[in-house]
Amino acid sequence: MLRFLTGWRRRFVAWTAGAVGALAMPPFDLWPVLALSFPVLVLLLDGCRGDLKTRLIAAAGVGWWFGFGYFLASLWWIGAAFLVEADVFGWLLPFAVVAMPAGLALFTAFGTAVARLLWSKGGLRLFALTFGLTLAEWLRGHVLTGFPWNTYGYAVSDDLLLMQAASVIGVWGLTFFCVLLLSTPVLLLNPNRRSFAAVGAAAVVIAGTALWGGYRLSVTPLETVPGVALRVMQPNLSQDKKFAYDRREQILKDYLALSAKKSETYPGGLADVTVLIWPESSFPFIYEREPWAAEAIAAVLPPNVTLVTGAVRYDFPPPGQRSPFFNSIRVMDHRGRVLENTDKVHLVPFGEYLPFQPELEALGIEQLTRVRGGFSSGAAFRALQIPGLPLASPLVCYEIIFPGKVVPQGPRPVWLLNLTNDAWFGLTPGPYQHFAQARMRAVEEGLPLVRAANTGISAIVDPLGRIVASHGLGLEGLVDGPLPKPLQTVSVAAKLGVTVIFALLATALALASVPLCGCITRKG
Repeated sequence: MLRFLTGWRRRFVAWTAGAVGALAMPPFDLWPVLALSFPVLVLLLDGCRGDLKTRLIAAAGVGWWFGFGYFLASLWWIGAAFLVEADVFGWLLPFAVVAMPAGLALFTAFGTAVARLLWSKGGLRLFALTFGLTLAEWLRGHVLTGFPWNTYGYAVSDDLLLMQAASVIGVWGLTFFCVLLLSTPVLLLNPNRRSFAAVGAAAVVIAGTALWGGYRLSVTPLETVPGVALRVMQPNLSQDKKFAYDRREQILKDYLALSAKKSETYPGGLADVTVLIWPESSFPFIYEREPWAAEAIAAVLPPNVTLVTGAVRYDFPPPGQRSPFFNSIRVMDHRGRVLENTDKVHLVPFGEYLPFQPELEALGIEQLTRVRGGFSSGAAFRALQIPGLPLASPLVCYEIIFPGKVVPQGPRPVWLLNLTNDAWFGLTPGPYQHFAQARMRAVEEGLPLVRAANTGISAIVDPLGRIVASHGLGLEGLVDGPLPKPLQTVSVAAKLGVTVIFALLATALALASVPLCGCITRKG
């Protein structure tokens, strides 16, 4: 029995259960596997015996190995970024592939230790597990700038019916219920009326959620903003070529040629387009330093087209920062004149900046972008006004993975704009996972999403997560289509924010504590 495993056998089973659970994430999307992984975790925690200290240490060990297996199996693709310039960064690949999952697994270890502190013998111990793991995942999404990638709620990110629940409880609520509902099969090992009732109730909740999701989709038609014709250009440029300064003129020429193509949606090519969107960091140069670039753009774009592109911007660094470089979204008219800029605020550690930047650079260590001094972050996250379009929320790369943080303060934007460059990670699960998280934000906020990715996945998504138009990973091409309208009312998840998950955590904590309170009362 799994409860009686010790030593390397217990660690191996925990690691395997976590690794199998990773199949629930994109691109596999096999969410039912968590109904195997979580029950195994419950049984292993059942086997953590001894005094309080011994139980907690053993539970933390089980959680760490479970988390290490889960994150190693679902995030191994991060190592691909270190092969782009293998002569410079290749030696770091094994450290990154192993160290990052090992570090993230500390959160899982914390969660299982908290769960074991509240543990009991009956079915209420599932609320202890749900409280511990969900709290740990929420902390993972916030501590040290946060990294909520592949939290368990994304297991249903490819199921359009179940995903609708994110509009009410958000991805943290989905994480809560994934752990709770998919751990109930463990109760069948002690079959009785209550265990069958619990598993049946879990099945009813899942089925009911799917039925409600289907109803929501059926009664919400796709509405579009009149007079807007979008074109998203996906160049599929490999990372080693994308930043090649000596190829700058050819790169821009190729961008413009692809952008001007005629399509079934737009038989007149750019003449039928109102807004052209390019991905993150489209130029291997500083735009203002290359006047020929504006001339090239002006020679191709018709007067009716506005260009929105990702590009590195050079400017004075803000107070407290030292780099003059910004990862920006830039809005240009048909003459190539810059009308508006917005800068990335949430930078990627070790990718766009180094913690303790001066000290590590003195040791010869660089961030992956190889920008001396790294990037500076934008002074504030603010909405972006693009001519001919309603107010947008501009999100560069992984800024879109943070639940509840994709809409700036002030007048509420009516659509999400995500420019990214997933070429760092090649044809791996990474870009699929990134797109799934971006799509989840659309459902949470009730806002449409327009996404331009260098190598894919580029897409136009409506506020219910339905894909209006898209272009696959690793392909060159265009995404043409309208801009969907947002929902008429702000979603419950967007209105209530963290209130939902805190209420769920409080409920789980109260239920998990019932047996403990009973023990204390009897002893008293």
